[in-house]
Amino acid sequence: MFFQMTTEKRTEIVNLAHRFAGPVVSSCWLLGGGPSLSLLPVEEIARTPTAKMGVNLAGTHLIRPTFWTAYDPSSRFHRSVYLDPSIMKFVARRRGMDLVPETTFKVCESPNLYLFDGDDQRGFANFVHPSHQKIVDWQDSFVQAIDILYQLGFRRIYLAGCEMQVHPCEDLIAAAQTLGVTYDRRGTLKTFVEACKAAGMTMAQLEEMEKPRQYHFDEQKLLMSAVQTDQHYFRVVQFLRLSRRAMSLAGLELISVTPGSRLNDHFDYRDVHQVCRELRDLIGDPEGETTRGRYTQAGGRREAGLCEMRDVLPPKWKGEEVEVLAVPEKGRLERRGR
Repeated sequence: MFFQMTTEKRTEIVNLAHRFAGPVVSSCWLLGGGPSLSLLPVEEIARTPTAKMGVNLAGTHLIRPTFWTAYDPSSRFHRSVYLDPSIMKFVARRRGMDLVPETTFKVCESPNLYLFDGDDQRGFANFVHPSHQKIVDWQDSFVQAIDILYQLGFRRIYLAGCEMQVHPCEDLIAAAQTLGVTYDRRGTLKTFVEACKAAGMTMAQLEEMEKPRQYHFDEQKLLMSAVQTDQHYFRVVQFLRLSRRAMSLAGLELISVTPGSRLNDHFDYRDVHQVCRELRDLIGDPEGETTRGRYTQAGGRREAGLCEMRDVLPPKWKGEEVEVLAVPEKGRLERRGR
């Protein structure tokens, strides 16, 4: 599925399937670009002992990602992401020969970067599945990121900064109320703008007044572009809503920690502090781990109170040959796979 490519377009397959799966469910944060990310405890999220996936410009100046992907042209993103070998990057084949911004390097030359082919014929009923050999192409980087994380072995994805909605500014909401137009926070920006125009506001007035905060980073779109972005977010939420059975069958959980997200109507919502605590309890707390006595302590460090454990093989296992190494006490054979 994933591959690397040279500047003469030679490709080499790299097997990353389930690389990040483990004996407990592997979790990853998926960072969105919404304004709420700057209101969440980003330092606490950054310290959690698990991976973070950045999408497009999400996380800029707040959290450095472990993984990164984007759908749009490469010129919209940062050189420091492409050239940072500590970030594992995933981009579609069509972006491989783009130039890394502010350089003469090809994107495919970037360290720790992997390419993939897109699948624009994937339906909701098989949104995610281990047998897929391509990454879903629903013209959206957020959905693309979910599929990539699934193929890497992650089965629990925490959505932070993912409002999936663009709200009008408070000044415009107040001005609309004087004309008898009430903003429905559960509706779309397009419906609100059309109601304002029907009530007598011109597009020029709306553009002059409306300065919505669309992202947590410094970027701004004109009102009609913001309307289109909100419509796109609405469609993506419906894509995911209609794909819930496929995700359930595949063992994938999407969990929102974003207050007020459109996704919260259809997926579990949890308090972000609770999630951070659960991750530390499950994986370990790097900040609370002691080093005193680790080099001098004798014996193992099994959890207290566990029942006896013994490694065994299935009764008629023929998966691999074994050889006798020694005959320890009590006449038990010690065996090793060849």
